Amino acid sequence: MLSNQLVTSSLKPIAEAGLVAKGIVYTLLGVLTFMAAFHINGKSTQSTDKEDVFTFVYYQTGGQILLGIIALGLVCYFIWPGIQAFADSEHKGKEVKGLMARARYLFSGLVYCYMAVHVIYRLASIESSGLGDGKQEMARELMNKPLGQGLVAIAAMILLGVGIYQIHYGLSGKYKKHVEKLSGTTGKKILWTGGKIGYTARGILWLLIAWLFAKAAFCEKSSEVGDSSKAFGYLHHMAYGSYFLAAIGIGLMCYGIFNFIRARYENL
Repeated sequence: MLSNQLVTSSLKPIAEAGLVAKGIVYTLLGVLTFMAAFHINGKSTQSTDKEDVFTFVYYQTGGQILLGIIALGLVCYFIWPGIQAFADSEHKGKEVKGLMARARYLFSGLVYCYMAVHVIYRLASIESSGLGDGKQEMARELMNKPLGQGLVAIAAMILLGVGIYQIHYGLSGKYKKHVEKLSGTTGKKILWTGGKIGYTARGILWLLIAWLFAKAAFCEKSSEVGDSSKAFGYLHHMAYGSYFLAAIGIGLMCYGIFNFIRARYENL
């Protein structure tokens, strides 16, 4: 177990850096998604995944420096959940419920570790296409294994569970435990907007990606799998799809803002 002093002195700066980086990524993803909904400045759903966020930052003034800062923050967000998972810094214990919580921390850390790799590759001037679509590659690998179609279906079920959990986390108000220090009417309104709306939007995004995995399992085509850009592409072509997409974009911006709030008020 980590001592309270060690958590306060060592974990808090790591957590803050990680949350700020995560907030930047989701805020920009939300902005790009909203712009794609109405084709603002020629944006389309093809430019609405996290790799496009990194590309957008890369081509801004001082973009390489900004990406370096984001990469460092994402590495911190990988380290922080790793400590939560392996050192049990939140004292979840070794019961089934505690182990499940620690597994979620580890899963989250690995996701942002993968993001950090994307940023580092970009800084090394390696074309993003060289990395390929990670989800498609994973689905292809699973499909090539015995009972591969079933494995992809299981992956879809896991992603479905993650999406449902995120929506439940937002609607139930469980997100409030992160920022109990935030007070005042204005603060609570910001918290409600960033937490409830933000987590719900993020949950919907996971559900859309889960649907792509399920479709790939049903059709036995790994090419059906994709990131948020592919999921949003399908959504955009539905009736009133532009408005749904815009709403998700606003929600993702809210989630990004909530991470900034957590960086300031996180209970560690």
